[in-house]
Amino acid sequence: MKNPIYCIGLMSGTSLDGLDICYVRFDSDTSFEILQTEGINYSSEMKNQLKNAYQMSAMQLCELDVQFGYYLGEQVKLFVEKYKIKRLDFIASHGQTIFHQPNKNFTLQIGNGAAISSKCQQRVICDFRTQDVILGGQGAPLVPIGDELLFNQYDACLNLGGFSNISMNRNGKRIAFDICPINIVLNNYANQLGLDYDKNGENASRGKVYQELVDELNQLDFYQQSYPKSLGFEWIEKEFLTIVENYDLSIEDKLISCIEHMVYQINTIFEKHDINKVLITGGGTRNLLLINLLKQKSSTEIIIPKDDLIDFKEALIFAFLGYRKFTNQVNCLSSVTGAIKDHCSGIIYEAVK
Repeated sequence: MKNPIYCIGLMSGTSLDGLDICYVRFDSDTSFEILQTEGINYSSEMKNQLKNAYQMSAMQLCELDVQFGYYLGEQVKLFVEKYKIKRLDFIASHGQTIFHQPNKNFTLQIGNGAAISSKCQQRVICDFRTQDVILGGQGAPLVPIGDELLFNQYDACLNLGGFSNISMNRNGKRIAFDICPINIVLNNYANQLGLDYDKNGENASRGKVYQELVDELNQLDFYQQSYPKSLGFEWIEKEFLTIVENYDLSIEDKLISCIEHMVYQINTIFEKHDINKVLITGGGTRNLLLINLLKQKSSTEIIIPKDDLIDFKEALIFAFLGYRKFTNQVNCLSSVTGAIKDHCSGIIYEAVK
């Protein structure tokens, strides 16, 4: 590439722990430098709105879509001013997932792209999942193309966010899928203790593993399915939490039992796919109890990178998805999502100045 591309990636995950902003320069399809990052916590009001959005009326959801877009655009504007950013080719936004039912051919991420653009007067690329779902794919995970081109020195890349998902190259093709829930469940129970999250797994460490619960969770139908496959909040509410709530246990016991289940599922995938070296990122890496249990029970070499990659890898790769759209290259892999073909996904909103 003759000229580098400068862009911002925005990531708002299912765990609702805030907005990740990553300013990055791409010199080629395999070369990048993270220039600046920032994590912004949501207010209690914003978090509650996003958490309960799936229960809103159509009119309320349309309004939130635009208002959240305005919010994202305002945060980008403040970020650009704070760090005196002079060059910005586009913003790539993941949005906030509200519905995700690829079996019914729909998915919805709110955070209106036109609203983002109007607030910060920048080109915006967004809505990366819809086209893939329409083409018969899962619309997720989308990060693996970044893993393939930017982090191929590892046997696999594991993200521990609201859900855990993994990607790896097998026989010349990238495959990826969701493994199990992580922060979306752990934060739910930490919230019941009046906490945003269970720091380092401290509350879980005071609990006792209830093996009957772990075994029942391990029997969930999702774990028996072959990839490509992905999880959504609806599944958590209808299937996962329904099982956990059937047990009369303390919050601490529920936390440690869920972690035991998560470690089992992740290690099962490591063993099944003969993964020797894995890069782990995402907010779940901050849960020292979870990571230590995984290290104890797994023979896989676990690599935890520097903070900017731990916290901002997904925002970085959504910037990369935008970069691939901007340069008219494939950014969704059919081998990953199950779509009928590889394709270039996303909608571009040009800045109106």
